[in-house]
Order: sequence, then structure tokens, then C-alpha cells
Amino acid sequence: MKPVLVLMNGALRLDDHPALAKACATGAPVIPVFILDDAAAGDWKLGGAKRWWLRESLIALSSELESKGSALVRRSGNTLDILMALIEETGAGALHMTRAYEPHLAKLQDAVYDLAEELGVTCRRFAGNLLLEPEQVRNKTGGVYEVFSPFWRRALELIDGTTPTPAPEDIPAPETWPESYTLDLDPKPAHWAEPIAAFWTPGEAAAHERLADFLDGPVAEYKDMRDIPSVDATSRLSPYLANGEISPRRIWHEAMIARGEESAREKGADWFLRELGWREFSTHLLFNFPHIPERPLKSKFAAFPWREGYDDAVTAWQKGQTGFPIIDAGMRQLWQTGWMHNRVRMIVASFLVKDMLWHWRTGEDWFWDTLVDADLANNAASWQWVAGCGADAAPYFRIFNPVTQGEKFDPKGAYIREYVPELKDLPDEYIHAPFEAPVGVLKMAGITLGKTYPKPMLDRKAARERALAALESTKGE
Repeated sequence: MKPVLVLMNGALRLDDHPALAKACATGAPVIPVFILDDAAAGDWKLGGAKRWWLRESLIALSSELESKGSALVRRSGNTLDILMALIEETGAGALHMTRAYEPHLAKLQDAVYDLAEELGVTCRRFAGNLLLEPEQVRNKTGGVYEVFSPFWRRALELIDGTTPTPAPEDIPAPETWPESYTLDLDPKPAHWAEPIAAFWTPGEAAAHERLADFLDGPVAEYKDMRDIPSVDATSRLSPYLANGEISPRRIWHEAMIARGEESAREKGADWFLRELGWREFSTHLLFNFPHIPERPLKSKFAAFPWREGYDDAVTAWQKGQTGFPIIDAGMRQLWQTGWMHNRVRMIVASFLVKDMLWHWRTGEDWFWDTLVDADLANNAASWQWVAGCGADAAPYFRIFNPVTQGEKFDPKGAYIREYVPELKDLPDEYIHAPFEAPVGVLKMAGITLGKTYPKPMLDRKAARERALAALESTKGE
């Protein structure tokens, strides 16, 4: 039988992998392939953090495949040229891949499909990275949902209890393997990945372990504790989902089993799955409004007078040197771990686009480069949500106060003390606003504002007034 090529891009796993499972079911030799095609990604070439993650994930995937008697063929370059060469080299009669929803990847997959047709190769595209396909969730008039709650209510009516397909016991191997190459996935600067590597273990096995640990414990407190950044109460599965190391259907299935009849566990699981729903919603938005990574969904915000480009103020925000502790803690957590707590993501984003009045794309670009869970749909939809210009967006006039947000969600300053250690000796009452602390208190804590810790980079009252005035300028649009 002619071999089946399985393009593993977007689904770096063996469990609940329809494209791989169907290939194995044919009984033909199966050749898993991963292609790094930076040129096809255009402006959305993988960021530094995700390149590191991908490197480690491919190592893990190769090991898993080898345990099944298989291997991973790795190539770098033009996807169409590489597939054409592999089809000729292996005599493959079929090509399977997992459906992508990002505009540039969907376009590339269309081209792959056309190439396969030209070569007389059967090409199949399988769902696998969403609970529901974008075409399935429509409102009563057949339109697209732009508000999350009705979207999720409809999705809950459609999601079925289909059991995910387990990883194949063995994967039929070809008589000879195509050559595989080392990919250039080293992050730059190289030392940046060292603290990230200490924090994360990429790969499918780690994803399943993380899910099991979460469902065994923290899920029961998820509803009440998910907004507290100093507590490990969230699943931290986002990078595994973003890199295709675990499927949302597997997470859904295991979470539904774990719900049980205990009230707290049931509520916690339901709130957790709701967050999975936000991921679905973001992808559905990107599919239906493919311009949202670059342009606002609400057209009136096209004229909004955001600042653009980069200067010292943006650098201070990126490095966690704004003088507002909860902002600085979040940005330093991002740099040190490649991840940031979701509540803090909202706070730092609000600060950039509303207090600093900087364009949301500036933050979108920084998150794309520094997050191990960088996802085009989530990133674009979330930044537009905070900026007030996206679907179901927070009203623009809702401007998070970093001091009161810190007091509410990090009341003892545990999160701040972990990531802004120069403030660790401040009393709780001043940890969120060291600029309000008496000189004597600062001296006892070993702090000199402007030297050991920055003075506030802006006057929040003036910043708020400036932001609201900017909003007024769009009212006539």
C-alpha cells in the first residue's frame, strides 16, 4: 500500500488526533511530517518563546512516535516544495492534516490541497483543535455571534459527549524513512529561554499530567480562586492547547468526568470549561473576521488616536519598570516564564492602551513574541476586548486602576513580592502604591524611588482624562 503522509503541524500529539488515527486505520505505512515554514507565516512568524516551546515539543513528539515504532520527519522551507519532494520520494498516495483557522495557515492548506489534487494524491483535512467548527455555531438568522454569552449557550447545546480517540497502539512504518533535518528553533537571545525552561515541560505527556493534576485538586476552587495570581489555581494548559499537544475535546471529556456530584467541583469545572469556551469564541471570531489581528472589529476605532511605534515608555512597560507594582510584576512574570496570569494580562493591557494610550497592536506584538501560549485568535481578540474595539468588548471607558486591582486580587502583595523583590519589605498597605509611602517607610524597606524602584511613569488621573478625551474624538465616526 502507498504510504500516508500526516502533516503534524498544529497537532503535536498522538491522542485524539483524527488525521493520524484515520491514517493508521488504513493499514498503510504512515509517515508523520513537520514542516517549519517561516515565510508562509508572514507577519506572524513564531515568536521567540513559542520557538523554544516548539523545539522542545518536537523532541517530545519524536520520542513518543519512536515508542510506537514510528518517527518524525522534520523539514524546513517552502511547504509545497517539501511536500512535493516527499510525495515523489516516498510514493505517498494520501496526505492528512489537521484543519487550521488562522488566515495565512488556512490559505496554505488550500494550496496544499490543490497541490495534492494535481499530483493525484488523496488529501484530507480533519477537525481536531476545536470543540465545534466555525460553521456550526450560528445565531437564529445564520449570522456570526459577536457576544460571548449567547455564543456559549448555543455551543453548549451543540457539544456532544463523543469520546476522544486514544493514541494508536502502533503506527505502521515505511520500509525506509525520508531524511529528517535539524530545525533552527533557538530563541534569541538564547539565555532568555533558561528561566522559561525551568518553569515548563513541553510535550503531550506533560499536558496530560497537568490536566490530571488540575482536575484532581485546584478545579474545585477554580471559580473562587482563578483571579488570584499568587495562587496556582488555574490549569496552565494554554501553551499545550496553543501548540496542539492536547485537544480541547480531551480536556472537555476529562473535565466532565471530574465534575462529579460535589457542588464545588461541579461549579469549578463548569467555570473552567467556560474559559475553554472563550478560546472557541476567539477562534470563531478570527475565522469570520480574519482582519482582527491588524484592524479593529469596531470600525469607529480605526480613527482612534492611539500612539504607535516604540519609545522609552513602551520599553519601561515591557521590562516591568512602570512604577506601578502589579503592572511590573505581570510584565516580569511574562519575561521570566513566558506566561502571565489572565487577570494580570487584563490589567497590564488596560494600562498600555488606556493609561499610556498606546495602540493595542503594540501589546499584541509583544505578547506574540514572549508568550509560550501565543495564539493568533486569542491574542487578537483579547487585546481588542481590552481596547474596547472588539467583539463583546469591555467598554472603553472602563479603565482598570492598577492600584485598586492589585489590592483586590493580590491583597497581601504575595504576587508582587515574588516578581518585584525590591519591594518585598514594604508593608502590605503600601505594596501596591510605594509612591504613597512615607519616606521613613521607604527607607526601612531599602527603597529609593527613582533608583531602586521607578517612580510612577505617569499621572493616572491625567491619563484617564486623556483616554476619555480620545474616546470622545471617535463619537462622530
